[in-house]
Amino acid sequence: MNSAVEQLRREALECLTQNILPFWLDNMQDHEHGGWYGRMDGHGTLYAHAEKGAILNARILWSFAAAYRVLRRPEYLQAATRTKDYFLRHFIDSEHGGVYWSVDYMGRPLDTKKQFYAIGFAIYGLSEYARATGDEEALRASLSLFDDVERHAWDSVHGGYIEALARDWKPLADMRLSDKDENYPKSQNTHLHIIEPYTNLLRALSSTTSPSAPSSITSCRATVASAVRRLLLLFTTRILNPATHHLDLFFDMDWTRMSTTESYGHDIECSWLLHEAALVLGDAGVLRQVEPVVQQVAVASLKGLLPCGAMIHESGDRDLHWWVQAEAVVGFLNLYQHFGDEAALQRALSAWQFIKDHLIDREQGEWYWSLRADGSVNLDEDHAGFWKCPYHNSRMCLEILERFQS
Repeated sequence: MNSAVEQLRREALECLTQNILPFWLDNMQDHEHGGWYGRMDGHGTLYAHAEKGAILNARILWSFAAAYRVLRRPEYLQAATRTKDYFLRHFIDSEHGGVYWSVDYMGRPLDTKKQFYAIGFAIYGLSEYARATGDEEALRASLSLFDDVERHAWDSVHGGYIEALARDWKPLADMRLSDKDENYPKSQNTHLHIIEPYTNLLRALSSTTSPSAPSSITSCRATVASAVRRLLLLFTTRILNPATHHLDLFFDMDWTRMSTTESYGHDIECSWLLHEAALVLGDAGVLRQVEPVVQQVAVASLKGLLPCGAMIHESGDRDLHWWVQAEAVVGFLNLYQHFGDEAALQRALSAWQFIKDHLIDREQGEWYWSLRADGSVNLDEDHAGFWKCPYHNSRMCLEILERFQS
């Protein structure tokens, strides 16, 4: 193994087990009301009565389930199981299906809209728990949510998945994922975080050895594989901008492009997640079609790469966000691992050096939200919260550990 990669692997393990996951275990578990606290601000103040988001909890579930699958530490299994039980009890809408966008601090439904991005992360977390433990309850819940997305979000006329619906699956005027997003019916971001969990669900179905219903598992596997194949086609023919090789952000129902913003963070993240989906799918013809796009999109992301080794999120945003740097490490390592790109390895190592120098909070744990353009640490955004979870950074560490095993 390359000595630099070997050192990167050691440091990733240390970061995961001594910085990221201990922060959540020690500071964010709500032992009074269950689940995880909804927010800690950038100055370390805990908001015990903050709302609890589906995305936060599903990402925490994925992180601890994946960490247990790779490292087999009992404290990670305990945290993952506790999260799985809470999620199934409080976030699943037993009447209409899908998941609530948020619950209050006591676990009561608060915002009941059905954002398909959030349902995607629920599938991601539950399927990872099933993959790590063989738990049939989590696998069944994943498949039920998959059915909800396919039944309610798929556009049978133009293809693709819409953004959101009301609790009862009726149309919703405001479909935005967040206040920062534009109100269009389709987005790259939601499609990315549907193909990501579908790929993981396919892995979980492929690894199950349960004898209880082998024929139904085989049927489900084929259905999910078909959806992954369809999504890869959408990315390469609809979401990819053939003129720029960036992945455009927002679309109308008929796939008219509605945004000119370039998101370099999403480009590099998409590059390796699309490659992962094609590899898991295992279709040689699809892989041949996808791999050139993987490389093109990763090269397009270099427009956002700075001399310091960090990458900006998108055009017009000079903050150096924690999640973008984590995805840059994985995206560039993917190019090195699968295509022998030595320059990409150096970019991954430079991004990791930037993370170590500027983003890891070595006092209270976890990573800061971002480094501002003036060089100051951004403490105005959350240290933990609705959008700040142990997902991008823990996944980066786990990807390094799994890709480069000694």
